[in-house]
Amino acid sequence: MPGLTIENVSKSFGETLVLKNVSLEVAEAKLLVLLGPSGCGKTTLLRLIAGLESNETGEIFIGPKRVDQLEPKKRNVAMVFQNYSLYPHMTVAKNLAFPLKIAGIGKDEIDSRVKETAELIGLSDKLKNKPGQLSGGQRQRVALGRAVIRKPDIFLLDEPLSNLDAELRVRMRHEIVLLQQRLKVTTVYVTHDQEEALTMADEIVLLNEGNIVQKGTPEELYSRPNSLFAASFIGQPKINLIPARVDDHKLIPFGFPVVNEKLCNRPEGLIIGIRPEAIELGASGEFLARVDNCEYLGDHYTGRIDFNSIKLTVSGLTKPIETGREVSFSLKSRALHFFDGATGERLED
Repeated sequence: MPGLTIENVSKSFGETLVLKNVSLEVAEAKLLVLLGPSGCGKTTLLRLIAGLESNETGEIFIGPKRVDQLEPKKRNVAMVFQNYSLYPHMTVAKNLAFPLKIAGIGKDEIDSRVKETAELIGLSDKLKNKPGQLSGGQRQRVALGRAVIRKPDIFLLDEPLSNLDAELRVRMRHEIVLLQQRLKVTTVYVTHDQEEALTMADEIVLLNEGNIVQKGTPEELYSRPNSLFAASFIGQPKINLIPARVDDHKLIPFGFPVVNEKLCNRPEGLIIGIRPEAIELGASGEFLARVDNCEYLGDHYTGRIDFNSIKLTVSGLTKPIETGREVSFSLKSRALHFFDGATGERLED
């Protein structure tokens, strides 16, 4: 099945430019997640692929075929919305069959594909039920099944789990990944939830204000963010961002030696990023700080420490730390990220 290519696509609503010359590729049979804050343009981009909106500039290809000038029904894409959009008066079987019936497919073929799809989504015993008799997760499976049954070239999902409770979201995202891997359909998944993106994606496209900020694997975006925005948007607890400078080849405020000339030539305007798990508390630590607070999160503790009036979040603690006490800590220096304070861009380290 084909992959997806988007070249220099822009879209405005009135005087608001929502997408700005966006270009990206999704490899065949891969799951790409569009991640970003509300209003960044991710749903608009999904709707452009589906043909529900028209792009003002650029081109969209599914495989080698240009589709942005085609009607939605001729693009062979299937879209799943966050509100399921099921027909409440129809049974599960009829909901699944509906897109095939509209397409003019024969009854025997419809019956065969309904049975096959119901088995795929684990609802073979619910075919006679109506949506009101199903749980939220089961209704979401029907919505997925109704998209899958069409055998689309591209599978589009717009925040499909946002209406589910936390436990069910975790289970459903696992099921969606397994379904996508089994079907090997090129998939674009929209979410504002970084945990969904990190756990589900083959690749993530991080959007902000209509621009692609960064594209890469979940590991690349987390371990090597290319901007302050990417560093602060991905990661929980949030990354520690600290104003810094280089003085006599030493990184202030921590005193680490600096040999990178690009950093040495920046005595001011430097921001250091430190992931909370890169801070290690221990008796042999190089620095002293005072504990501001400590939170219990079930399987670990998260602390907040004060180092010379610099507040640092520490995560992954196996035992609590007493508020007000003095602690020593060290940093995994290789885990430090350096950013230009003026532009927000990553500086090589």
